[in-house]
Amino acid sequence: MVKNSCMTPIDSIVARLTSLHPKLIDLSLDRMRRILGALGHPEQQLPPTIHVAGTNGKGSTIAFMRAILEAAGLRVHVYTSPHLVRFNERFRLGGKGEGRLASDEELSSALNECERVNAGAPITVFEVTTAAGFLLFARNPADVLLLEVGMGGRLDATNVVDDPLASVITPVSLDHAEHLGDSIGKIAGEKAGIIKPNVPAIVAAQPREALVSIERQAARVKAPIRIAGEDWMATEERGRLVYQDDAGLLDLPAPKLYGRHQFENAGVAIAALRAVGELKLTPEAFETGIAKADWPARMQRLSQGRLAALTPPGSELWLDGGHNPDGGRVLMWYSRAYLQAHTLFGGPWRMESIRDSLPVFLQAYTRPDYTASTAIVFGTQLENTPLHFRRGARL
Repeated sequence: MVKNSCMTPIDSIVARLTSLHPKLIDLSLDRMRRILGALGHPEQQLPPTIHVAGTNGKGSTIAFMRAILEAAGLRVHVYTSPHLVRFNERFRLGGKGEGRLASDEELSSALNECERVNAGAPITVFEVTTAAGFLLFARNPADVLLLEVGMGGRLDATNVVDDPLASVITPVSLDHAEHLGDSIGKIAGEKAGIIKPNVPAIVAAQPREALVSIERQAARVKAPIRIAGEDWMATEERGRLVYQDDAGLLDLPAPKLYGRHQFENAGVAIAALRAVGELKLTPEAFETGIAKADWPARMQRLSQGRLAALTPPGSELWLDGGHNPDGGRVLMWYSRAYLQAHTLFGGPWRMESIRDSLPVFLQAYTRPDYTASTAIVFGTQLENTPLHFRRGARL
């Protein structure tokens, strides 16, 4: 294997682990249970966990929950994927204030330990990295773990936590159909597989077909379910976020994250945290967290840096990490409503995502009267590019 001169020690370990990948991707928890058993079952030693599945909005919803919990003075571990540039971004360790990303030394040690106990057996990189995350989260004290599903839910490597505080399902749409099913209902059924007996399930607004599958799973395991638009409401009123459920009303500042959909994501986050009674969060924590939450590459304006310097005078450059048709529709709506934007596709993309999403943009941007002074970079990970993007840093 030829090493890229820009590879970090973590990149080198991940590249080595890639050789262990099974010949076919067969979604199963057998490999995960085997390696966790060899590690002494760190998944049974985690802090209280909120498990999050869905197609779009998982990362933003987790960002809102993290900011609210930290505003309440709690230590919050976070596991998300994919990363933008550094693999370490997937592993945030809770601590005083905002916590920190796992260091190269911590992450290398955990990955090497997982590789050693796996002993060369077939396993996916995501399974190994999830096991490494569980080691880090079990060995570092925290009050809450926010755990994001990688793909699907029922057979995802993260779905080994038997008794989470809550299960959260963000909006479901068509994605990874080759693994999860060729309909919204089938995909939603897979994502609803994270719902556990007697654990509250918080569900974002969904297509009817998706909601039927999610409600069926909640009923099967006797999980109390709280659904957007039925059990709680989150709306934009006079430039503020107004949230209401049977516990009362919260009049909050607008999210710092751009887009109408971020009011909905914030609502899901609030509903999930209010469903967990033992957290006892104050209105002030919700207010501070909603205003502070940040999640780079989600309708992020790049006002300084090398890319921004290439734009013509009076133009703007925005970055968004969406990578499926529904993400494209949200971006199209926002850019048409507020930005008068051209869109530049970035990668890596799956071919079916390009095929399904590109017509959405072509329909928006082929009007004869259309002029634009804005460009949007619309894609996913920025690693292996010359952009040198860092969370919170300038391009």
